[in-house]
Amino acid sequence: MRVLVVNAGSSSLKLSVLGERDEVLGSRALELEQGRWSASAVEEVLAGWPEPEAVGHRVVHGGRVFTEPTRLEGGVVERLRELTPLAPLHQPRALAGIEVVERVLPGVAGVACFDTAFHTTLPEAAATYAVPEQWRRRWGVVRYGFHGLSHAYASRRAREWTGGERVVTAHLGAGASLAAVLGGRCVDTTMGFTPLEGLVMATRSGSVDPGLVLWLHEQAGLAVREISEALVRRSGLLALAGTADMREVVEREGRGEASAVLALGVYVHRLRGAVASMAASMGGLDTLVFTGGVGEGAARVRELVARGLGFVGVGVDEGVNAGVEGEGEVSAAGARVRTLVVRAREDVEIAGGVRGVLAGG
Repeated sequence: MRVLVVNAGSSSLKLSVLGERDEVLGSRALELEQGRWSASAVEEVLAGWPEPEAVGHRVVHGGRVFTEPTRLEGGVVERLRELTPLAPLHQPRALAGIEVVERVLPGVAGVACFDTAFHTTLPEAAATYAVPEQWRRRWGVVRYGFHGLSHAYASRRAREWTGGERVVTAHLGAGASLAAVLGGRCVDTTMGFTPLEGLVMATRSGSVDPGLVLWLHEQAGLAVREISEALVRRSGLLALAGTADMREVVEREGRGEASAVLALGVYVHRLRGAVASMAASMGGLDTLVFTGGVGEGAARVRELVARGLGFVGVGVDEGVNAGVEGEGEVSAAGARVRTLVVRAREDVEIAGGVRGVLAGG
C-alpha cells in the first residue's frame, strides 16, 4: 500500500509518499502561504508522484484518548480539536494539515498517528506528578511524553539489530528527549506534560526549577506570556551560545570559545544524567541509540556523552564514531552496552500504523 505521510510543523508541511517496502517515492516540504497551506500547492506536488492509497498524519497529542493509530472518521477530528489546549502550538497545525489534504484527496482513507501514544505504556509511578489529585483528575496533569513515533521506530530498529531488550533511545534534534524501552514498551521518558520538560534543546530550556518560574512572575514582574516565550523560544543552546545550531556550537567549542564550551557542557551534562536515569528505570542497559539531526550528525556529542557513561557500560570507538554516515554501530571493543546511530524515520512508523489500521478493517 502506498502511503502519503503528512507531517505538519510550525512553518512547513512535509509530504512524502512511501511505497510497499517503505521506499520514498517522493518527498517535499511546503512553506506556509499567508498563514496557511495552499491546497493548490499540495495538489501540484502530488500530481507528480504515484497516487497514494491512504494518508497518515503525524499528530503530536492524542491525550489519554488516542493510544494507537486511529482512522479519521466518526468525529475523530473534533475530538482531536478538543485536545488543542494540551498542545496549542502543535495541534492546530496538524488539524490544518488534515483539512487541506482531505480537500485534495477526498475519499482517500486518512489515519492519525500520535507522538504521545508510544508513552501510554508508562507505569503509573513514571507517569504521575506529585501534585494535588484535583489537578490530575480535572485537567489530566500527567506525563504524556513526546517524539513517540521516532522513539518507537528507533527502539524497534535497535532490538532487531542487537537483540537487546533494554534500550535507551536519544532523539536529539531541535527538540530532544529520551525514552527507556523495555521489551518494546516505553517505561520512562524525559518530556512530560509538555515538550518543555527534560533535556536542554535548541531554543527550549528543558527542566527548570518551577520555583524559578514563580519567582520570575511574582518577584521580577515578568508576565506569564513573556516567561513562556523565553523558555520555549529564547533558551537552550540559543541562550547559552547565541546559536541554536549544534554544528556551530561544536565548531566554536573546538576553538575554545567560552560560551560554546559552556553550552555543550550544559547540554551533555543534562543528557548524560538522563541516560543514566533511563537505564536505572530498566535495571540496566543493553543498547543506547542516537537518532535525530543532532543524534545522527554530531559525533562530538555522542563522544562526550559516552565518555561520562562508562560506569553503565557505554563506550564508543572514537574513530568509528567520527566516521559514521547515516546508520552504524559505534561501540568500543569490549563495551557491555552497544551504541548505535539510527536514522530518524517517523515516516516509516506512520506508514506502518496506517497499514495496520486499514488491514484490520
